[in-house]
Amino acid sequence: MPRPLVLDSNVWLDWLVFEDAALSVLRADVAAGRAEVIIDAACLEELTRVLAYPLQRWTLDADGIERALGQCRQLARLVVTPPGLQLPRCADADDQKFLELAAGHSAFALLSRDRELLRMSRPRHALPFHIVTPAAYAALPRVESR
Repeated sequence: MPRPLVLDSNVWLDWLVFEDAALSVLRADVAAGRAEVIIDAACLEELTRVLAYPLQRWTLDADGIERALGQCRQLARLVVTPPGLQLPRCADADDQKFLELAAGHSAFALLSRDRELLRMSRPRHALPFHIVTPAAYAALPRVESR
């Protein structure tokens, strides 16, 4: 079974726009079937909004945004997150949706570089999934695909 993973918007930008080499292990895991990226409507809506931000030399026009969203749709499985999950609250309310997605679908990990989300990885929050940077994810033991 592939490990379900949630990517926050910044990690999606690293993959879809910046082509960050730090995601090479994540890309390889997805390609080999060791990991499966999941996304829901709320996270997809935020990604759509973030892709339209001015990104210096990487700023996307409408066609670029649509290409990036198309790639996201090919890479990730769209899921419906169940409402009413009882989770610790993230200091940044805009990031709560990533926690809910990960918890609602028994994700192995939420990949993020966001300081507030990474603070949620502390043991006192006792979340049922890892919250890690892409670099920390790359250092985790790999699972074999079937």
